[in-house]
Amino acid sequence: MAINRRGFLGAASAGFSTLSFNISSASAAEETGVKIGMCDWNLGGSAKPDLIPRAKEAHLDGIQVSVGTAPDNIPLRDPKVRKKYLDLGKEYGIAFHSVAAGSILNMIPLATEPQSAVYVIDAVEAAAALGATNILIAFFGNGDLRVRDGMERYRLLKKEPFRVYELDSQKISRVVEVMKQIVPRAEEAGVALGLENTLSAEQNLEIIDRIGSPIVQVYFDIGNSTTNGYDVPNEVRLLGADRICEIHLKDNGKDVQVFDSPNAEIKWPEIAKACKDIKYDKWYVLEESGRENRFIEDTRTNVAFAKKVFG
Repeated sequence: MAINRRGFLGAASAGFSTLSFNISSASAAEETGVKIGMCDWNLGGSAKPDLIPRAKEAHLDGIQVSVGTAPDNIPLRDPKVRKKYLDLGKEYGIAFHSVAAGSILNMIPLATEPQSAVYVIDAVEAAAALGATNILIAFFGNGDLRVRDGMERYRLLKKEPFRVYELDSQKISRVVEVMKQIVPRAEEAGVALGLENTLSAEQNLEIIDRIGSPIVQVYFDIGNSTTNGYDVPNEVRLLGADRICEIHLKDNGKDVQVFDSPNAEIKWPEIAKACKDIKYDKWYVLEESGRENRFIEDTRTNVAFAKKVFG
């Protein structure tokens, strides 16, 4: 199975406004073939397989599972936990498309803390066990790769028409060297290493080129890219389908928990067109929990919306 996934990734690497819909039902949207998952922290908690029935009820196709939340809480190291995921996933028809090394790396960054590489390898091993095709490697909070000024603001090199941030060259070099050591493990497992960060597509491509393996890709987040002032459709086209392992869907606008909200910030039609132009056909992953006490209703709405827009 790992060989097949690795072969697929290798083959892939060779080929380098707001919108509202009247959607009658989630089942109708499923006919588009678009696969929609959700981060487990939005589903109700990290690394909790008992939430799988909730994912099914919300019309999700899959779950992005957290490898763990702290050095003393890495549930996916446990074969019994992995088996529970696989058993419940089979029972409810839920796939585990990705494993996230998220909050743990935001606290214990890959760029500065040697132990963090262990959590990335944990995620690779868990992904292979669950049948996931990629892992998310997060660079937010303490792990942000941008330079901060004396006021703890990120230093801008350019503001218009789109932002360009100054990067911390020492941190970038450290990440490149650590990733080079992790790459052989990921290649053997057939699991893509997805970098999720605050950088532009061009900056990410430079890092990927320095690492030197197509197994290293970008875990693209539409909401974060918009908030950070980037030209999102252009970012998608610049990366191309072979350099994007998965896409997070969220809108960071004020009080936007449902994607077709009238005050949404994301330009969904333009971004969807870019994804179609590059022939992106992998998972779209909701990083949104909906309004308070309306999780099922709002998630069903967002799933149907995403399948309609990106289908």
